[in-house]
Amino acid sequence: MSHIVKIISIERATHDVLRIATEKPTGYSFVSGQATDVSVNKPQWQDEKRAFTFTSLPSDDHLEFTIKTYPAKQGVTNQLLHLKKGDELILQDVFGDISYKGEGLFIAGGAGITPCIAILRLLYAQKKIGSNKLIFANKTKADIINEIELRKYLGTNFVNVLSDEKADGYEHGFITEGLIKTNNQGTDKFFYLCGPPPMMDAVEKQLANMNIKSENIIKEGF
Repeated sequence: MSHIVKIISIERATHDVLRIATEKPTGYSFVSGQATDVSVNKPQWQDEKRAFTFTSLPSDDHLEFTIKTYPAKQGVTNQLLHLKKGDELILQDVFGDISYKGEGLFIAGGAGITPCIAILRLLYAQKKIGSNKLIFANKTKADIINEIELRKYLGTNFVNVLSDEKADGYEHGFITEGLIKTNNQGTDKFFYLCGPPPMMDAVEKQLANMNIKSENIIKEGF
């Protein structure tokens, strides 16, 4: 079932990421970490659907999406860059494999942070952040989505890894097995993964080397 919603606000979260708030259809519900297919309600674009994660809380009276844009591809995210308040999006049914199972380590790359934002926002609102940790991989500091918010939630349990920039207080390079081991809280904890396929493949191999059970790995590709 599809729903047409108006954009309430649209702004830049980073140089290439949009934060879009929309109306929330009556009875529309989701679990933090889930997503929906979104298209732009304009001629020739209604059937061009892309999956985006909700970053609003399920209890909010609006919906929010945090979306990385790719202008060079001339696709849906490029169209989003030209939208304004009052324009319309088309939403589909809710889906997604990531949901919170218990404390552990969140590992995200780039736009793969969005399910983590959704879940950590909910845990913070419920005062249940506990000892959860987040490793977030990006190219540069300018690419880090919602850094201030995530630092407020997690404090020193928020670890940033930058591949293309060296900066004090930030890991340099890529996510390694050693970095995961340093931040691992035990083989019985959960590991939440979301990021580009190469990163996901590498991290899954690292977890396998650490003898982490597959049922303790919750993942979402994009």
